[in-house]
Amino acid sequence: MIKQILNRLPRKPSKSSDNREGGTSTSSSNAYTSSKNSDLASNHYANSSGASFSGFHSTNSGLNQGNKISQVVNAKLNGNTVAASFEALPNFRDVPNSEKQNLFIRKLNICCIVFDFTDPTKNVKEKDIKRQTLLEIMDYVSSANGKFSEIVMQEIVKMVSRNLFRALTSAPRENKVLLAFDLEEEEPSMDSAWPHLQVVYEFLLRFVASPETDAKLAKRYIDHSFVLRLLDLFDSEDPREREYLKTVLHRIYGKFMVHRPFIRKAINNIFYRFIFETEKHNGIAELLEILGSIINGFALPLKEEHKLFLVRALIPLHKPKCISMYHQQLSYCITQFVEKDCKLADSVIRGLLKYWPITNSSKEVMFLGELEEVLEATQLAEFQRCMVPLFHQIGRCLSSSHFQVAERALFLWNNDHIETLIKQNRNVILPIIFPSLEKNARSHWNPAVQSLTLNVRKIFSDTDPELFEECLHKFEEDQAQENEVKSKREATWKRLEEIAAMKAASNEPVLVSPKATTRNPSC
Repeated sequence: MIKQILNRLPRKPSKSSDNREGGTSTSSSNAYTSSKNSDLASNHYANSSGASFSGFHSTNSGLNQGNKISQVVNAKLNGNTVAASFEALPNFRDVPNSEKQNLFIRKLNICCIVFDFTDPTKNVKEKDIKRQTLLEIMDYVSSANGKFSEIVMQEIVKMVSRNLFRALTSAPRENKVLLAFDLEEEEPSMDSAWPHLQVVYEFLLRFVASPETDAKLAKRYIDHSFVLRLLDLFDSEDPREREYLKTVLHRIYGKFMVHRPFIRKAINNIFYRFIFETEKHNGIAELLEILGSIINGFALPLKEEHKLFLVRALIPLHKPKCISMYHQQLSYCITQFVEKDCKLADSVIRGLLKYWPITNSSKEVMFLGELEEVLEATQLAEFQRCMVPLFHQIGRCLSSSHFQVAERALFLWNNDHIETLIKQNRNVILPIIFPSLEKNARSHWNPAVQSLTLNVRKIFSDTDPELFEECLHKFEEDQAQENEVKSKREATWKRLEEIAAMKAASNEPVLVSPKATTRNPSC
């Protein structure tokens, strides 16, 4: 009977048959031979269509003997092939040390079975056995006191891959009409399989962090393909899963130095697709949080590739409408760059101005908050390079009818470092923003904005009274000229109305002389 079951098992697929789409998690269990394959890593989590768990196999002698699985029956549940029932294996404390590794591998094989969690009434006993087994192997990894062998690593990665790497399904939504506040108010989707997934993630985390895991050996299995499929899971709608993924990926980045450039490049590509194609991804905040820690550890001077990452990926992340979902983490990454190399401040500030929102006031408030953090790390030389376009934009914010935008712009003067930079360059800055300050002080509808504006005017008048008076005189001249132009325009329209009224009684067309319609060049 056993021989017949083994003959029905699918053969080990070749490299070319690997499923690269990360579709299902019901992969076939590959049979291992006692002789070591020269390419152990090539197929350690390859998927095979139509796969089924007909039985479990072992790699060493003795694994097939004493197997406690009394019944393994294949059953189709919603298109997934699972083991209908099986019995739990003995605890590790009940077997001698010489058998613990074999038992560990057999428990990993049991955990390779993936159940359907959409129906809580199906396979209740088997699910409970699997969860208990997962908890046991998690404790075993935590308490291991010897290096994990290559066979064990391969089995571990196979089990993790079978459980975690799956198709992420979500309700279809039209991205083009999806606004940021809709994303914030939407209830997150919780994965029904989380009771098992959580233990698998914890198991993987402990395996990666374990001092008994040899990075040089483990990199054959936790390879580029594994990392890519792990990154794909960051689009999960379950925030609990993204939180675990963030921790796991950070540990992998720290332990496997050989993978670091690849991980950064892969995250870069995710950002590119999000910015320029989809504008839909659930894990941007978590990826940025990982990058914040990575950027913090960059050595000085910064490499050119890191500067390009800032300019080509991080700064364009200000473009999407849903920036509020990840702005806090993005702002931290940007500020880290400026603190490490103050010469980047000019590029960052000009990048912010490039993507500055025009009609989104809440987004504009976020930009002003980030701008303050960047300016706080900016030195005088870099500030002077970009201060003219910067304060033209700040001037527009000061005169905004949205009180939060105007108020946030005025709060910049509460920062001592920024106030010092402005004072040192007041000859250039004050003439740019003075009209906005004066109009706010005279006619802004919000009392708080008016009060803050008067405080800023006082700072300038106390610092340089002559410059302040000069700007005030220039403002009054401009206002008088504007009033004169406005009066001429109104007089012209009044004359046109009078001519029209005179001809209203007759059916004659109203003819206006060129003299009456000549516009003042200054209009």
